[in-house]
Amino acid sequence: MFKGDLQWKIPLVVILTALAIGALYYTPLNLGLDLQGGLHLILEVQADKVIEKELTRSKDALTSEFKKERLKVTAIEVEVPDTLKITAPTAEEAEKLLAYIHKEFSNFEEKSGINGNVFSVQFKTQVTEYWKENAIKQALLTIRNRIDQYGVSEPIIQRQGKERIIVELPGVKDLQRAIELINVTAELRFQLVRDMAATEEQLLKRYNSKAPEGTVILPGVAETDDTQPLAKDTPKAFYLVEKEAKVTGANLKDARVSKDEMGMSAVSFEFDREGAKLFSALTEANIGTQLAIVLDGKVQSAPVIRSKISSQGQITGNFTVEKATDLAIVLRAGALPAPMKILQNVSVGPSLGEDSIRSGKNAIMIGAGIVFLFMIAYYKFSGIIADVALVINLLLMMGALTYFGATLTLPGLAGIALTIGMAVDSNILIYERIKEEMRKGKTLRSAVENGFARAHVTIIDANLTTLLSGAILFQFGTGPIKGFAVTLSVGIITTLFTALIVSKVIFDLLLQSGKVKRLSI
Repeated sequence: MFKGDLQWKIPLVVILTALAIGALYYTPLNLGLDLQGGLHLILEVQADKVIEKELTRSKDALTSEFKKERLKVTAIEVEVPDTLKITAPTAEEAEKLLAYIHKEFSNFEEKSGINGNVFSVQFKTQVTEYWKENAIKQALLTIRNRIDQYGVSEPIIQRQGKERIIVELPGVKDLQRAIELINVTAELRFQLVRDMAATEEQLLKRYNSKAPEGTVILPGVAETDDTQPLAKDTPKAFYLVEKEAKVTGANLKDARVSKDEMGMSAVSFEFDREGAKLFSALTEANIGTQLAIVLDGKVQSAPVIRSKISSQGQITGNFTVEKATDLAIVLRAGALPAPMKILQNVSVGPSLGEDSIRSGKNAIMIGAGIVFLFMIAYYKFSGIIADVALVINLLLMMGALTYFGATLTLPGLAGIALTIGMAVDSNILIYERIKEEMRKGKTLRSAVENGFARAHVTIIDANLTTLLSGAILFQFGTGPIKGFAVTLSVGIITTLFTALIVSKVIFDLLLQSGKVKRLSI
């Protein structure tokens, strides 16, 4: 029968070790992208584009309102980043326009006083900051939704600083496809076609080199004939479409891969209740007119409206199954609120990840082997006890990482190697204290008890300061640095447990058995 602390310590060690082995057996350890390959992106949300879009929208709204209120305006000009310059026929009319803006458009404030018949207004700072912040949050949500539907396990999507987003996708094989899926804006618009031509020049000639008011010229999708490489960059047509989109992708309820009439891959979509109402009214009022389906400023197709359509439609464009699948994903996830700029793109191929794993394993095995041999050579039988505790330490650490779903990175392997050294260091401190006690003539049991008692404060202090460093690295680090911090921190906790509990349990078992009269240390 076990005596004293052994009554609870032995079951604790056995249970935790069994749980660690079970976790490793039944649950695969998550590997970071530097070990299994993948993609690391740092993206910058170009939030200023949101402000530009709002400026254009406000310009159109002001033009409409001035006309409705019979207020005279000569010109409204957009001045990036946040200003509208307004010219009136007279100074008196300018005062009326400014007064109306103060009353009805609360997002604006006066930038410069009326100078003759010209004045400027700008968005209020709190308004632009709100739009920018909202754009970042929406971009994070949209990217997360796209990646979730793409099916990547254990992705990392987090904000960095004010306008940056970090995306890590471990295990992704088709890196270019993943980048396109994340970075495409996917703004879907349905715009009525006024005219079309083979080239933009032909179209402009018909309108005195300038698109009529309320319209814009958009290119059609590029040709995809592989026998004509240059055709990929040449739109097959240009369309004069109404600037205002009657219906947008914001009204979509669902999007899925389907087949068109020719059996080619396409994307079928379905509107929500509001979108169905708008689309029904649009198609009913424009039977016989072409409707451009515009994705990110390019006309995918422009079918003629044959009849009233309520809630469903289809986007065609000679898609491959893969392209159609990705388009359906981004349409379901929603459009990005602003374009994204890729600041950093680190792609790790699977073969490089395998090399990293192999090198890391070799380093750990060689390091552990040298440590094992050193402990046995220097501390004899006590060195074997330290090695047993070290094996249990590694089992507990890997089991904990697996159980809590942590991701092991290449720096994490370095953390494991560091843990081996720290664990042995703790045993060395204990053994040296035991040797000091034995030199004083203490009994074997007394030397072991005093050795552990005198060493444990030093061991705890040393490991807690390292644990604090790990916590700081985890809090302020990113990606691989966090991986190192997690592995290091878990290793410190298991090291404390094995050094102060497991090693002591083994010594107590040997001493209580009465078979050990002399300690080989």
